[in-house]
Amino acid sequence: MSDSAVATSASPVAAPSATVEKKVAQKKASGSAGTKAKKANAAPSHPPTQQMVDASIKNLKERGGSSLLAIKKYITATYKCDAQKLAPFIKKYLKSAVVNGKLIQTKGKGASGSFKLSASAKKDKDPKAKSRVLSAEKKVESKKVASKKT
Repeated sequence: MSDSAVATSASPVAAPSATVEKKVAQKKASGSAGTKAKKANAAPSHPPTQQMVDASIKNLKERGGSSLLAIKKYITATYKCDAQKLAPFIKKYLKSAVVNGKLIQTKGKGASGSFKLSASAKKDKDPKAKSRVLSAEKKVESKKVASKKT
């Protein structure tokens, strides 16, 4: 009798383990498919945070510097993106730009307060554009000279 009791108790235990294995296999399959779908992210429709913040400060033309709130409002209005989602990136850029010297913090500490473009940042933007135009002209001239020699 004890043999029959052991046999009956062993068969119900084996059945649930088979169903558990099927569920685990299904979860693994669905989990791997989910990670593949997450890898294909669409590119953002707005430029990098650095460009957006610099453009906002430049275009706002505030005498005392542009506040974080004004920068966020400008970015939201101009680039049609959610400023709350970009807030940590904006704050991080403002802090690092002040340390690097790209921005000057006129009021406040950290990411709060008002910010201006530094004089060196303003001067750097113009010569880069001019140098690109000049270098393009030089390349064109050098190509013409090379064609005359042959």
